[in-house]
Amino acid sequence: MTDPRKEFIAQLRRYQMGSISRRHFLGVTGLGTAMAVMAGAVPGLRPRPSFAGDIGDKVSLTSWPNYHDPANLEKFKELTGAAVELTVFGSNEEMYAKLKAGGTGWDVFVPTNYTIQNYVDADLIDPLDTAQISNYDPASYSDPRMTEPGTVNGKIYALHKDWGTTGFVVNTRNVTEKPTSWKEFWDLTKTTATGRVMVHDYQLTTIGNALKYFGYSFNSIDEKELADAEKLLLEVKPHLFGISSDYQPGMRNGDAWMSVAWTGDGKQLHKDIPEIIYVLGKEGGEIWSDFYAVPKEAPNKKGAYALINFLLDPQVNAAELGVHGYPIADKRVIALLPAEVATDPIMYPAAELLSPLEFGAGNVLTNPARAEIMARFKSA
Repeated sequence: MTDPRKEFIAQLRRYQMGSISRRHFLGVTGLGTAMAVMAGAVPGLRPRPSFAGDIGDKVSLTSWPNYHDPANLEKFKELTGAAVELTVFGSNEEMYAKLKAGGTGWDVFVPTNYTIQNYVDADLIDPLDTAQISNYDPASYSDPRMTEPGTVNGKIYALHKDWGTTGFVVNTRNVTEKPTSWKEFWDLTKTTATGRVMVHDYQLTTIGNALKYFGYSFNSIDEKELADAEKLLLEVKPHLFGISSDYQPGMRNGDAWMSVAWTGDGKQLHKDIPEIIYVLGKEGGEIWSDFYAVPKEAPNKKGAYALINFLLDPQVNAAELGVHGYPIADKRVIALLPAEVATDPIMYPAAELLSPLEFGAGNVLTNPARAEIMARFKSA
């Protein structure tokens, strides 16, 4: 015979997690009063607002490669009954074009700082109702540079996920030189590392870091400077192993020896293969911040809010960092990290390495000259 006390606790926890509605809970247990008493006595048993009610059986998340903890996504399914359908993209340009074309079915997506104004201007996203996201605490973010792009005209359109840098990874077993600059990266591509180098399928970083070879701004749209960058890219094209934003497989199997890389990939690769190191070019490059946003046409907005709320839980967010290796600006999360993680030089570089880095500029996303250069580079 079922113990009624255990059954009550089981149903209460299902309600807390959002897998059953309040009406269902009361109907199954007949103990609405008891639930209220226990919730008052034990605040941790209160259901989270974003998990209350039915959110369906699927939430669609569009993000980046190697960017989420699969165990967390499974946990979300266990808590809510909704599976996370993950789609990955390799560039913000591709993500923007896809959403603008319509009919994506996305519930949540992860844009980068410089693109958010474009999404707002194109009327592709609505302001967020942060009252539905109880784990969002603006006071927990100490660096406004990382969070400000999510607010446009005084309205919050996107919530900060994490941040990072764009540098390059080097397998020191194969590349005995010790490059510290973008000039050395590109020169090695044409010489001793020929046929073993990868660059992003992403104009912002590939063109941006070609611009750094000449000491130009990462965000330049100057005609002459872009012509110099294109000339360099066309020179290195025959020497590349590949053009892809998912470069970890090539680096892991040894086909590639160097690649333009983001912080978390650098951390993941170095953790598993210590001879692969992550380098920030001394001339500068990119610093960036990523966000969670909800498309205006999201089919499951209730599920979108529940997923964002779940991922912003400090414990969940700390587990995310442990897998993806990207620094997080939330002080609640940083407090949970082991000291060796919070001081890791890949995730939290020294100030002198960060100071020359630039945030991507909004006008770069839709700049036709840069788009045409990237197209010519890829087709050459």
